[in-house]
Amino acid sequence: MIRKKLGQRIKEKRLQLGLSQEKFALSINMDRTYFASVEKGKRNISILNIEKIAKGLNISLSELFQEL
Repeated sequence: MIRKKLGQRIKEKRLQLGLSQEKFALSINMDRTYFASVEKGKRNISILNIEKIAKGLNISLSELFQEL
């Protein structure tokens, strides 16, 4: 459940920046297929990759997890 909510939150923030999955994944040096599975809530993602995504979205970890 938390993985799906986090994935939806990441997708929402990425879309607010107007970035495709491919462009965003490339910008944070992450494989696009891996990133896509994160957004779908299918990946048990490490805290290091969560931090990398938050930095790419220009938000704090606390903001990323807000309202989950």
